[in-house]
Amino acid sequence: CLYAAASAISAHKLQRPVLFDAGENHKGSVALPEAFEPALRVSAATVTMADKSCTIRTRKFMTNRLLARRQFVVDVLHPGRANVSKSEIKDKLAGMYNVRDNNQIFVFGFRTQFGGGKSTGFGLIYDDVKSAQKFEPKYRLVRQGLAQKVEKSRKQLKEKKNRTRKIRGVKKNKN
Repeated sequence: CLYAAASAISAHKLQRPVLFDAGENHKGSVALPEAFEPALRVSAATVTMADKSCTIRTRKFMTNRLLARRQFVVDVLHPGRANVSKSEIKDKLAGMYNVRDNNQIFVFGFRTQFGGGKSTGFGLIYDDVKSAQKFEPKYRLVRQGLAQKVEKSRKQLKEKKNRTRKIRGVKKNKN
C-alpha cells in the first residue's frame, strides 16, 4: 500500500508529496501512522439518491397585459435526476399560481447546466386558453395539443412561393 508523506526536504525541492511503500525505509521521508490509512485511500462508490424530488423557482416574473399573460424564467433544481418532464413542471406551476387548466401554461427552452442538477427555461401562463390560441406560435400550440399540424409537401410550398413572387410588383390592368 502506498502512503503519501510530505518530507520537509523533498516537499521543499519538489513541491509535491513523496510516495513510498510503508515497508521500505526511504531516506528523508516520514512514514504516516496506521491511523491515517482510511483517509488516504480513495474508493469509487455509486451514490443512489432515494429522493427524486425537484424544486421549481421562478424569477424575472412579469405581468404582460398586452398579451394577457404572466411570463417568467423557470429554474428547476433536480439533483439525482437527468431532467424533469414539462408536464410535471406545468403541474407544479399550476399549483403555485392557482391555474385551473394546464393548457394555459406553456414551458419551453429548457437547458440543463453542465454537470446536471439544474435546468433553466421559460414559462408563460395565459389568462385563458382563448388568448393562448391567439398569441402563441402555431408550433407551440401543436406541442400542447391545442392545434393540428397542417401537412404540406415541400414542393407545394415552393410552388406557392414562386407564384407569389411572379405576382408581386406587376401592375394590374384596369379593364
